[in-house]
Amino acid sequence: MKEVLVLGANGQLGQTIKDFSDIELVRFHFFSRKDLDITDSNSLNEVFKDSGFDYCVNCAAYTNVEGAETHTEAAFSINAEGAKNIAEVCKTYQVKLIHISTDYVFDGNKEKPYATTDATNPINQYGKSKLQGELYIKAQLKAYYIIRTSWLYSLHGKNFLKTIIDKVESGVSLNITTEENGTPTSCVDLAAFILHIIKTDSVPYGVYNFSARESTTWYGFAKEIVKNLSPEKSGLISPTKSFKTLAKRPKFSVLNLDKTEEFYKELNTWQESVRLMVSSYKS
Repeated sequence: MKEVLVLGANGQLGQTIKDFSDIELVRFHFFSRKDLDITDSNSLNEVFKDSGFDYCVNCAAYTNVEGAETHTEAAFSINAEGAKNIAEVCKTYQVKLIHISTDYVFDGNKEKPYATTDATNPINQYGKSKLQGELYIKAQLKAYYIIRTSWLYSLHGKNFLKTIIDKVESGVSLNITTEENGTPTSCVDLAAFILHIIKTDSVPYGVYNFSARESTTWYGFAKEIVKNLSPEKSGLISPTKSFKTLAKRPKFSVLNLDKTEEFYKELNTWQESVRLMVSSYKS
């Protein structure tokens, strides 16, 4: 029986893993921020000692990109120092770490998908805090998986898909930016990849990109959601070139999936994953 600790259990990815946690030969232990503060190394040590954990999945993060610009200390405390604390305790107790990172470690100036080996250069505080967390993990551990992902959505928590659904069902007209190009990623798909790593126990350690196939803009993402939700309401979604935000966003953050596909073939197009998620919402 593999023992797996999931941190950040109340976030959208943590809750999605819960949905899929009834698996043979794997026992999950879910801890939310209220249960365990990753910025407190003593608390982490108490949970890890004598636990027999085989894997730690770190979904805990400060994910408010706008908020990180004004609450930078909080973002770094969780995304960088918290990741460092987790890496240290994983090293002490020989636990394999699966850590969720972001496409925002890149500056968006490239014109083709980012490989895991491309130079990082985050342009906002959120991206900088997540990159620092990656660096701390690499400095501490050999037994780690850093998974960079993008534009996560699910039926849990707060995310773009749920916001669009709520607004459209209320009849609200929306102007959605076409300025950024990336790939929407279903938490269901990402959770399946994480479970694949745990169950197979054969994926080499290192940095991986994970998203759906192909790419779009936030406007394209919104249109696809509405097309599957209520096609007659698609007129509520209009494109706008720019959308003023406090944090700079990479204009292009599509991820190269070649390395991931060497070990995992179950990748949907982003359109198919949106269709499946909206179908789950409607049913």
